[in-house]
Amino acid sequence: MVESSVLGFPRIGALRELKKATEAYWSGKVDKAHLFKVGQEIREKNWKLQKAAGVDIIPSNDFSFYDQVLDLSLLFNVIPDRYTKYDLESIDVLFAMGRGLQRPATETAKAVDVTALEMVKWFDSNYHYVRPTFSHSTEFKLNGAKPVDEYLEAKALGIETRPVVVGPVSYLYLGKADKDSLDLEPITLLEKILPVYVELLQKLAAAGATSVQIDEPVLVLDLPENIKAAYKTAYETLAAASGLPKLVLTTYFGDVRPNLEAIKGLPVSGFHFDFVRVPEQLDAVVEILTPEQTLSVGVIDGRNIWKADFAKAIAFVESAISKVGKDRVVVATSSSLLHTPVDLENEKKLDAEIKSYFSFATQKVAEVVTVAKAISGEDVSAALEANAASIKARAESTILNNADVQAKVAAIDESLSTRKAPFPERLTVQKAKFNLPLFPTTTIGSFPQTKDIRINRNKFAKGEITEAEYDKFIESEIEKVVRFQEEIGLDVLVHGEPERNDMVQYFGEQLKGYAFTTNGWVQSYGSRYVRPPIVVGDVSRPAAMTVKESVYAQSITKKPMKGMLTGPITCLRWSFPRNDIPQKTQALQLALALREEVQDLEKAGVTVIQVDEPALREGLPLRAGKDRSEYLEWAAESFRVATSGVENSTQIHSHFCYSDLDPNHIKALDADVVSIEFSKKDDPNYIQEFSEYPNHIGLGLFDIHSPRIPSKEEFIARIGDILKVYSADKFWVNPDCGLKTRGWEEVRASLTNMVDAAKFYREKHSS
Repeated sequence: MVESSVLGFPRIGALRELKKATEAYWSGKVDKAHLFKVGQEIREKNWKLQKAAGVDIIPSNDFSFYDQVLDLSLLFNVIPDRYTKYDLESIDVLFAMGRGLQRPATETAKAVDVTALEMVKWFDSNYHYVRPTFSHSTEFKLNGAKPVDEYLEAKALGIETRPVVVGPVSYLYLGKADKDSLDLEPITLLEKILPVYVELLQKLAAAGATSVQIDEPVLVLDLPENIKAAYKTAYETLAAASGLPKLVLTTYFGDVRPNLEAIKGLPVSGFHFDFVRVPEQLDAVVEILTPEQTLSVGVIDGRNIWKADFAKAIAFVESAISKVGKDRVVVATSSSLLHTPVDLENEKKLDAEIKSYFSFATQKVAEVVTVAKAISGEDVSAALEANAASIKARAESTILNNADVQAKVAAIDESLSTRKAPFPERLTVQKAKFNLPLFPTTTIGSFPQTKDIRINRNKFAKGEITEAEYDKFIESEIEKVVRFQEEIGLDVLVHGEPERNDMVQYFGEQLKGYAFTTNGWVQSYGSRYVRPPIVVGDVSRPAAMTVKESVYAQSITKKPMKGMLTGPITCLRWSFPRNDIPQKTQALQLALALREEVQDLEKAGVTVIQVDEPALREGLPLRAGKDRSEYLEWAAESFRVATSGVENSTQIHSHFCYSDLDPNHIKALDADVVSIEFSKKDDPNYIQEFSEYPNHIGLGLFDIHSPRIPSKEEFIARIGDILKVYSADKFWVNPDCGLKTRGWEEVRASLTNMVDAAKFYREKHSS
């Protein structure tokens, strides 16, 4: 019998139970016991769901209150000293490292003021992990036993699980040196961390775990030789220890072939590979297996929501069996299902035809089991027939194709992606037009999404208030934001986006070719969940999407008002894209739709237009080579198609965040002004990389994901560090990202201090 395996399940709860409990804990509305109880309830539901579906290998330790990598840092005592001096409880240390913490002293507790650790994208997904931060003084040891505790928790329910742990090489390679140890290469800590892995694995074995899924996803990256060599050291050391469970080394999201020599012959019981992303690597990975090692075949997509094609999945697994034998093959998800919504059955409003094309995490669990049963010879003919009919119906659906959109994409040429003049000429015109001061101040776009805003949006959606009443409410919110910005002295304003639910969903809802969910939530980071829209067909823009609100905002102020749009790559990457046409084609369709919006904004008198591309780096293929070069070309082309149809006097902005960016990638967009997340970067070389950037730039000065409020002096010091290597006449002053998740008290204080710091430097440079 062929076994079925799930590599991980969403931990947010089907109705976002974890978000509600976590944010209630942060605000002091519930205690730790309540928070832990909600976590336990979610884990129990997840395990029972998979058990009931018939999954043979069910994961544990895939749950986290914030991030699985941050959990490992806490478990292994990779906690910078700045978080240990406040006598915080373990869960509060976790949250402080993830989101920062600032609170006054009380009779029973010290004052706390600490920033968050750096947060970056998890490979090419829209999930963010908290980067491990090491120093020469890091002392590895076990803090608690979370993986053991959760294994025993499942066992008490009568459910045997396979614990999931990030492997030592990936954990170190994904980390960085702390600011006091910049000469430290984290992989040199391997010998120090391995004994802690041994201790953890021995505890799991003692608890009864017979195997552990040990994730080494960096194997799909271009690795230096010392990292490749570390695999032999790591796994031979683990194999030499006594009393350990079997280890299944797991990779996903890409092509492992260039690194196969590094893992060939490793003393592990088996391997898992992602054959959804790279099916052509099968022959190569089979070659490295010993006769005893198992092959976990990832054929159910853990990253997208399209229903699996059972016929193709079964054929692929049978091909693997023909090479290694049925008794050594496991049918699995390609990756953790963390990246998919929880349950399609919670969608009551989706068009029935479109809904029939989808599969969320709960349905994917059933798909894994069905494929494994089919391979094992069990009668699942009804499921196979229904699946074949659904796959055929989607391929033949008339909702997918729009001949006009396809013709417009085919007609795109260089003229459509080129501004009328180069940046220096545009800058001269824009300086005369806007007359901005040195160190111009702005924000990235959104302002706090208050309870009142959410209530009125829901009332409008339910028909409880009229469109006219809702528009009047939105205008009143816009005016509040505009007057506030004028009051504190910002130079280039935004309208605050009170009418918007999400920076991609809002646009997708107004474009043809998209579908939307009610409960299709996916974790982005911490308690930040998103509902990615789904690209189901060719994309076009029926009508203007943002002009009304932007024109109103500009009409009530004499200061420049930014029109705010989400760029084509981000609209694509933060959606679930189609899997039946190239992503380049989808991006260019979106670019053409956004081009129409940009031109309409300009015609209406909004001549500062920000087209955000925070997902630009996220879409970059994980390995250098032809695919990466081609992506960079069409990604930049898509942005330029969207933004180049304007006059030289119209100033185009863009924004990027939470990625390791390359100035050359940003330069190819030819935006007049870019803003980049910077507050969590403590590497001075990062500033230097952008010192030669030719256009204008704002390096984000405070972390909008943290409730912490930086002082004026802190802003002054940070700007001073930047100006050591960056030209003052090209530098803008702004936050890291939009402010929708913050409270008004935090926003007022932080922005006021930021503006005061900009004024300090204007006076300094004017003298």
